[in-house]
Amino acid sequence: MVPGEYSKMMPQAVYNVELVSSTKSIKHELWPLDAIDPVQAKFPCCLVWTPLPVVSWLAPFIGHVGICREDGVILDFAGSNFVNTNDFAFGPVARYLQLDREKCCFPTSLAAHKCKQGYQHSQFGTAITWDDGLQSSKRYLEHKSYNLFTCNCHSFVANCLNRACYDGSMSWNMINVAALILWKGHWVDGMSIVRSFLPFVLVVCMGIAMVGWPFLIGLSLLSLLLVGWFIMGTYCIKSLLEC
Repeated sequence: MVPGEYSKMMPQAVYNVELVSSTKSIKHELWPLDAIDPVQAKFPCCLVWTPLPVVSWLAPFIGHVGICREDGVILDFAGSNFVNTNDFAFGPVARYLQLDREKCCFPTSLAAHKCKQGYQHSQFGTAITWDDGLQSSKRYLEHKSYNLFTCNCHSFVANCLNRACYDGSMSWNMINVAALILWKGHWVDGMSIVRSFLPFVLVVCMGIAMVGWPFLIGLSLLSLLLVGWFIMGTYCIKSLLEC
């Protein structure tokens, strides 16, 4: 090598390394989650569901929903200006569904969005990590009044999923959150199934014994009215169910 050649090559080499480093995108690392532990009530990155007293006795498809942090701690909107932490309201978890963080959009800037609605996502409020999204939604719902028919636990979960743009969607609402956990959720154990449906079966049997088949017709109409209300409010008159 000719003397001085090495020193001439050094600045170019350093420049190339710096150029590659500066243009390299920073990727959010998703560390491994702990195993799901129903005994300790730890459900990392899961949606969780439990039946509601009285309400689920008449309509077993209606229940209380929460969402869990990466460490498995449950958060749930349980009352006006109040989001529970690690104290799931209305009893232990009966069903759960673990969500894939790879399906979320955690941008560090507007240019880093991997979802198709980057600007809308930024305007709504983005999350840079799973727990960051839950914490932002918690602060938002802590200033809202709870109402079973307009602003409830499903609203909180939908807000969390929209901040993370889960599955590339910002259209999460009461209806599709409920459908997701009811259709794809896993039962914790056999006793959870009994706890969820036995009161409803007993109410139906007692109603038929005391009133007859008209009781079953009335109960069916009640369920249709509830489903109709949430569908109409969610998709037809959105301002009714926005909180």
